Amino acid sequence: MISTTASRSTSTVGGVGTSRRLLDRPLTSYHLIIGCTTLLLTLGLVMVLSASSVEAYRTSGDSFSVFQKQAIWAAVGVPALYAASRMPIRWFRIAAIPLLVAAIGLLCLVLVPGIGVSVNGNQNWINFGGPFRVQPSEAAKLALVIWAADLLARKEKILVRYRHLLVPLLPVSVLLICLVLMGGDLGTDIVLIGITAALLYVVGAPGRLFALLSAVSVSAVVALSMVSPHRLDRFRSWLHPGADTLGTGYQAIQGRFALGSGGWWGLGLGAGREKWGWLPEAHTDFIFAVIGEELGLIGTLAVLVLFALILYAGIRISLRSADMFVRLAAAGATAWIAVQAMVNMGAVLGLLPIAGVPLPLVSYGGSALLPTLVALGMLLAFARVEPGAAAALAARGPGPVRRVLARVRRRRP
Repeated sequence: MISTTASRSTSTVGGVGTSRRLLDRPLTSYHLIIGCTTLLLTLGLVMVLSASSVEAYRTSGDSFSVFQKQAIWAAVGVPALYAASRMPIRWFRIAAIPLLVAAIGLLCLVLVPGIGVSVNGNQNWINFGGPFRVQPSEAAKLALVIWAADLLARKEKILVRYRHLLVPLLPVSVLLICLVLMGGDLGTDIVLIGITAALLYVVGAPGRLFALLSAVSVSAVVALSMVSPHRLDRFRSWLHPGADTLGTGYQAIQGRFALGSGGWWGLGLGAGREKWGWLPEAHTDFIFAVIGEELGLIGTLAVLVLFALILYAGIRISLRSADMFVRLAAAGATAWIAVQAMVNMGAVLGLLPIAGVPLPLVSYGGSALLPTLVALGMLLAFARVEPGAAAALAARGPGPVRRVLARVRRRRP
């Protein structure tokens, strides 16, 4: 009996030791981000096809029309991720101000009559003709992460003064938040607030200042929810979803029906019922509910684990870097993805009010997918310069893309 117990303890210790050795490898962050991004993007394409097929056939006569658009965005986004992962760190810093100026300009264009387009009550789209529309508020997240990280890194030695810590970071963040809010998109504002809070936390903002800004942000979100009839209805339906099951609480109730009917293993891929006109926004904001219905609790837990691993990898990159810009940009990008995922899944689960934000990498929408993939490519670029990572990559030899390009060059006459 004693020997059995001892062997179990030894195996447990050995398993923990093996896990620690795997997590301590130089390329752990790199492999985690690549693996989780690939799995979430693949799952997203499959679930967009499943969740949108019925509605797409009803509106266009082609069950694959929505999926094809998402696949095109993914085909554009993956090379963008690869390019960002190979960019030198200084290039991100050079692009900081141009990205911010472009984001502010596009957010202003949204408010111009005839250029900005209203979708589901929010004036936050620009129509470039036909079905091609972009949502500038998604690009604003990436711009804020890179610009704020560069700003704070350049002011690293003088951040002990409140004036340098908050100016111009806070005014520019408030400007972006107000421009997005003028289009009615409070959900994106919550993500922008989360990015700003994460950057201030990492840079070492005093506890009292951080608590004050957090209290002001929460109060502003609540107040803005109260003064808007649309957002107030969402808040009420969150508190009492059963009070108006055919009105304001309809989407939340149908989302819970989808999650509850999936059980442990789900009804099967493509076999969901809620997408047959019952669940609004099944392939966008509420795709997590369709995952729960068709893939069950196991499927939803898998999604949670994948986002948790991205969160772990992003924090690991930030903590292991001696470069202030890398630390801040990694923290900001990780906070962006984590906060947006929590807001989306929390709304589907009924833990938070419905905010109308997509699930990163999974929900339909190229405007959200492309900046997210670029941000993950940036994290990969940071992971490549972690301690020991460059040597490990060099020892591994050229990657598959470079091998293919080398073969093409050798075959040229």
